This record gives sequence, C-alpha cells and structure tokens, in this order.
Amino acid sequence: MKKRIEVDISTQFLTLYQNESQIRSYRIATAKNGPGEVFGSECTPRGKHYIRAKIGQGCAENTVFVGRRPTGEIFDESLREAHPKRDWILTRILWLCGLEPGKNRLGEVDTMRRYIYIHGCPDSDEMGIPSSHGCVKMQNAEMIELFGLVEVGTVVDILVSV
Repeated sequence: MKKRIEVDISTQFLTLYQNESQIRSYRIATAKNGPGEVFGSECTPRGKHYIRAKIGQGCAENTVFVGRRPTGEIFDESLREAHPKRDWILTRILWLCGLEPGKNRLGEVDTMRRYIYIHGCPDSDEMGIPSSHGCVKMQNAEMIELFGLVEVGTVVDILVSV
C-alpha cells in the first residue's frame, strides 16, 4: 500500500494518495512569492521530494517550533501580537528533501537546506491563498491527521497544474 502526496500550487490543495486512490485532500497555503527553487527566494520548490523527517510526534496542538525544536510555547493570538514578525511553524513538521539534483537537490536549489516543510500554522491563517515563506502550511488538526498517515520516505510531488 504505497502512499504519495501531491501538492498543487495552482489550486492550493494537498492530496494524499494510496496507490492511485485519493484518500485525503486538504486546502493549504504555499509561498506568497510563488513557485521557485533558489535559496533565499522564499518560493515553494517544484518537483519530486520525499519526507526526510517527521518532527513533533506527541506534541500538543499549536506547539511552537523554532529551528525544528519546540520552544515550550503554545500559540495563541496574544503570542502573535507579541511577536508580529515571527514565521509561525506549529504542531507538526514534515521536513522535505529534493530528489532531483540540479532542480531541487544540491547547490543553490537544495530543498532540505532551504528548510522547506509541510507544517501547521495558526488556524486563523486563511488557506487557499499563497502566504508562506516557501513552506506548505496546513491547519493544525489536518496537519496532525496527515502526519499520522505518512511515513519518512513518502514521496511528495510539488507541481503547478495547468
């Protein structure tokens, strides 16, 4: 029973497949700067990737992460008001690694070294509107569900549909 994830930047949907059957679909938010692979671009990288690491198993919903480590904080709107410039990475992290050398792996286009994740975000963040710094943002309950359904090594294809 092989699973894979497809992230469609055009439609702002993430779809989980088992074999060729769609088993889940989630509204997401990708990069405000659109698609792109170059380090520092704050764009969402395209192409074939895989889940390199799953981070946050057992953490409370809305756990705040910095540098892939829980800070001890639990997000709420007063925390956002106190830190308005923070990039909120919450609840769970699926750290992605590119599979295509020269496109999304190695050099100036390395997805893993760019710290591109699928991660939870404040539930007040609107999904379906590109707004991230390159990552794929999801609502927290949906992030917890997806996290429980996939394994390290699951293929993630990020594409721009026509």
